[in-house]
Amino acid sequence: MNQLPLVSVICLCYNHENFVLESLNSVQNQSYKNIEIIVVDDNSSDKSVEIIEQWIKDTDISVRFIQHQTNMGNNKAFNNAAKLANGSYLIDLAADDALLEDAVQNQVEAFLNNSEAALVFGNAEVINENGQFLNYFFPVNEDKKVVETAIKNTTYESVLQGGNCMCSVSSMMKRSYFEEINGYDESLFYEDLDFWLRLSRISPFVFIDKPLVQKRVVRNSQSSFFTKKKNDYALKINDTTYRILKKAFQMNVKKSEYKALLKRIHHEIKHNIELRNYGLLLKLVVLKIKTEYKIRVIK
Repeated sequence: MNQLPLVSVICLCYNHENFVLESLNSVQNQSYKNIEIIVVDDNSSDKSVEIIEQWIKDTDISVRFIQHQTNMGNNKAFNNAAKLANGSYLIDLAADDALLEDAVQNQVEAFLNNSEAALVFGNAEVINENGQFLNYFFPVNEDKKVVETAIKNTTYESVLQGGNCMCSVSSMMKRSYFEEINGYDESLFYEDLDFWLRLSRISPFVFIDKPLVQKRVVRNSQSSFFTKKKNDYALKINDTTYRILKKAFQMNVKKSEYKALLKRIHHEIKHNIELRNYGLLLKLVVLKIKTEYKIRVIK
């Protein structure tokens, strides 16, 4: 019998002292056992390192622990850790999230049944800081199956125009494809949209219609700033979105792709009007005009 593939779970920690233990335990308690754990502390100022070191002493599994003396940010920290990984598949696990018990088993099975896939992902249970269930990332019926079937359409154009197909916390990626597109863009403030766009151009994704992870919503988390009023953090996030759309403009080749981009630009324009982010709004309008021109001239 062939050995099951090795999965590398890279757990990124930055000031997650209240949650990192639960996150690490969720990896250790997976029903799928052929896993290596790489823990990266990105120069936390709380007790995260102390907690991680004690967990490593108390566990009987192999763990590689990397401590940064300066904060590198998620993108660079994950890229560096991925270079040390031995697994055929990679999981990017934030230390405030947790894997459900059969997450890796479900993800590996999806890959084994879809050999050409670059990435698989599923649903997520959204929880609060105290671990209390709030809702599902994708709304579900009484059988916990997603209500919106368009989620399963994860083409480049669907991701670009902003459909409800993004749940990066529940994803596992094939390492060979991650390396082929040179991993995360370290110049960006957040990674997932740009990564999914570049990856979806070369290989399909597979949606697993099950909850796979617990995604924790905490105060001042990165995702919480996508809709808040202007502040330095929110400005960086929205500027990164604009830069990703500019990259998409350069990647696009078909009229339908530019139409998908235009839908996303309209959404971002409305969002930045609400934020009164007029500097970025002007850039988006210019990109809108360029995109509309491409739509007119491409046959």
